[in-house]
Amino acid sequence: MSEPPSSNPVVLLNEVFPGDTNALDTLFGGRLMAIMDTAAGMAASQYAHNVFVTVSVDSLKFKKPAYQGDVIRTKARVVWTSPHTVGVLVRSCRMTRADWDPEEICSGYFFMVAVDDEMKPTKVPQLSPSNDEEQELWDAAQQARDAMR
Repeated sequence: MSEPPSSNPVVLLNEVFPGDTNALDTLFGGRLMAIMDTAAGMAASQYAHNVFVTVSVDSLKFKKPAYQGDVIRTKARVVWTSPHTVGVLVRSCRMTRADWDPEEICSGYFFMVAVDDEMKPTKVPQLSPSNDEEQELWDAAQQARDAMR
């Protein structure tokens, strides 16, 4: 396959509203996972110009809470590929409107499969790590993928 159309990261911003929080005014984990899954799907689609579905989520680590009124910045980047699958590293940070200083709250790998109109897997452009950082991200995603088997 040819080079991917874009390997740039996708960035989403979301505000934490009252309906997104529990009794402690902290963001529901499931809501954050949905935000992260959306970002992963957009990064995969931007990468391959295709439709993707989530196959698995691995190594998701909740580090700190986000609170009502925070802004959640989620960055998603394709870091790994196989013939039909992309591995997307997704990191979410909380920021307050007072300082906009990002504090990481969650990260993990989302594995997405490209599908056609009949929901059958279709090929994706293959990523080739071109520097040490990209190779480290590739290796970490491969380890996460291997751990699922």
